[in-house]
Amino acid sequence: MLVGLHLNYQLAHFVLNREIIFLNHGSFGACPRPVFEEYQRWQLELERQPVEFLGRHFDDLMRVARKPLAAYVNCDADDLVYVPNATTGLNIVARSLKLNAGDEIVTTNHEYGALDRTWEFLCEKSGAVYKRVEIPVPVSTSEDFIERIWSAVTPRTRVLFLSHITSPTALIFPIQELVRRARERGIISIIDGAHAVGQIPLDLCALDADVYSSNCHKWLCAPKGSAFLYVRRALQNEIEPLVVSWGWHPEKITGTRFVQEQEWQGTRDIAAYLATPTAIRFLQEHDWEAVRAECHALAMYAQTKISTLTGLGPLSDDSWFAQMVTCPLPRCDVDFVKRRLHEDYRIEVPIIEWSSGVHSKQFVRVSMQAYNSRADVDALVNALKLIFFS
Repeated sequence: MLVGLHLNYQLAHFVLNREIIFLNHGSFGACPRPVFEEYQRWQLELERQPVEFLGRHFDDLMRVARKPLAAYVNCDADDLVYVPNATTGLNIVARSLKLNAGDEIVTTNHEYGALDRTWEFLCEKSGAVYKRVEIPVPVSTSEDFIERIWSAVTPRTRVLFLSHITSPTALIFPIQELVRRARERGIISIIDGAHAVGQIPLDLCALDADVYSSNCHKWLCAPKGSAFLYVRRALQNEIEPLVVSWGWHPEKITGTRFVQEQEWQGTRDIAAYLATPTAIRFLQEHDWEAVRAECHALAMYAQTKISTLTGLGPLSDDSWFAQMVTCPLPRCDVDFVKRRLHEDYRIEVPIIEWSSGVHSKQFVRVSMQAYNSRADVDALVNALKLIFFS
């Protein structure tokens, strides 16, 4: 594949500071100019007549905005609601569950720290147990992953909580078989898909998880503060709103009760939600399947270059990652390296300390999006060479 065929063309669509080499799309995303302009248009509409906008048109606007997102991820629009971020979506569900002492939440040691804290907080209050299964790196096979997780399941297991794409290690976990087994055992499957939508194909109907939450403002390139929470219809009556407002026990229901209770939670700016269909159209109109393929090739290039530089083996082969790849680094002070990269070389990229087993190790997580090129990777590798080996 000729890397750069689409990527150089796409660079002009983003409003990123050109003085920064931005290799951190995975943290907060980046919004294309046409999508950002649509976001600002909706904000202006809100300010022109707030009562008209929120008081009379809110339900219709949100219903229209849900439909293209639901179609994109293949689910019913009444089984999905917009939320500010995946952490919020997953907190809604986790804090709705009536956990008892001894109940188990089975997970891995690759989960996002904020959600680790969510489950630890709830377990501390309820006496439930948060069981982290060690998934060693480099990873081996999907079958090994599945059996490692399933071996931790017991009659006390209440929840199976897994990332679809992990935050620290950028690995795509093969979750579908585990979701299937969980359903057979009456275990609630809750999937943190924060990095999934827009980066890999997502079919919620086929996956059939009980709960799935993902950020639209990352790889779908929607404005900041747009994410979604999907809950399977059979579970929706158990899900409580984090904020009780006029949507609770509504006089009339438009859509499902789940939508009504979660959607209206007081006055807030919904422009990011309303601009999300524009982000979906932007990707569809700009051959994003080809862009994603080129970004994957760039991620492979980055993995090879960094591994060659450091002499440290990769976490996986390329079947385990998409546009984002995590590479081991020599032992270092992560804050020092991150500061050097940003201040001395104008490179924005996360340096991560992550525990695998007993010892913590350091990694660089490189994100590839339509605005990146091989020159960006080469600049990072040269900077790492100067920091670690000069």
